Amino acid sequence: MTIRAVIFDFGGVIVRTEDQSPRLRWAERLGVTPAVLGATVFDSEAAAQATVGRIPAAAVWAHVAAAFKLEADALAQLRADFFSGDRCDEALVAFLRGLRPAYKTGILSNAWSDGRDIIGGKFALADAVDDLVVSAEVGMAKPDPRIYELATTRLGVRPEEAIFVDDFARNIDGARKFGMQAVHFRDRTQAIADVQALLTYGE
Repeated sequence: MTIRAVIFDFGGVIVRTEDQSPRLRWAERLGVTPAVLGATVFDSEAAAQATVGRIPAAAVWAHVAAAFKLEADALAQLRADFFSGDRCDEALVAFLRGLRPAYKTGILSNAWSDGRDIIGGKFALADAVDDLVVSAEVGMAKPDPRIYELATTRLGVRPEEAIFVDDFARNIDGARKFGMQAVHFRDRTQAIADVQALLTYGE
């Protein structure tokens, strides 16, 4: 087994919500639990449709506005605050950048229509990898095996030649069923060690 590529998930791995206080404040303001607020944003049918590009990101926020009866100004503030606690793991990005040129690298993200702008613009990661696959742009999402096939094909490698890192067990399971090597992200130190172990094993 020779590893030729390493592919990382984005949200929950490279960028994580380290400061929950903005969401906690909004949950209190709306009279719901943080779990309900999170589910309204991420687990709705609108979010599922946006993840595969059938509706734009704005439609998810329209759903959130309707659910909580928010006027436009309040929705705009919630939308800004909701992700304000997100932090980019610069050490993990440095590790990812450092894998090149020995390995091809990629980001594979279940993200809405604004995903590329967030990943490449807000967090300036466009040049950190060889390829970026955003689910909304390609009409499929993890753990659909077709998206793993797309990601590996675009990098020019076979499934068994690629390592995939993700924080959701179902996405890891999907990658493994497709034939990829996979690392279940729990924290930076563990993930880097597990990737390095696979790279060493594959030499």
